[in-house]
Amino acid sequence: MVRYAQTDETRPADCVIVLGAGTWEGEVSPVFAERLRHALDLYRSGLAPKIILTGGLDPRNTVTDAEAARRWVEAEGIPAQDVFMEEKSRYTHENFLYAGEIMAKEGWDDALVVSDPLHMKRAMLCARDFGVTAYSSPTPTSMYRSTGAKAKFLVRETGCMIVYGVWRLFGVRS
Repeated sequence: MVRYAQTDETRPADCVIVLGAGTWEGEVSPVFAERLRHALDLYRSGLAPKIILTGGLDPRNTVTDAEAARRWVEAEGIPAQDVFMEEKSRYTHENFLYAGEIMAKEGWDDALVVSDPLHMKRAMLCARDFGVTAYSSPTPTSMYRSTGAKAKFLVRETGCMIVYGVWRLFGVRS
């Protein structure tokens, strides 16, 4: 995971998939904002003409991650016709299940995937498992700056990788 974290495959693609990272009272979290900033850099540089914002509704919130992100990118001047929302997912693998459906409907072949560096390994496994041709584009900055915060995120992500590995063994799809 750590070695893969800096794998950057950024290249032209049909869209950018931004993996959700939680909201606080209808606003994107600082981690989510980092991901959105990077996605907008990719979009504005012409690497991908469309953006898929992912993330469903956490029971503690009143809006989906995708809706909060849509508001954020709209405030940054991104045209509504270039933004697509996937609002059903609660887990990384579901981000790709549902984003893949949007891609198929729109006739898109490939995507740049934006997330935190330590999340990229699992994200790319999920993309592959759900048939999404994806290229890793980790955020160049992260809100997980201190050694303690990085260690905590790495421990959490290691646990998630183990759980996802078990799900893969048993063919869980959603």
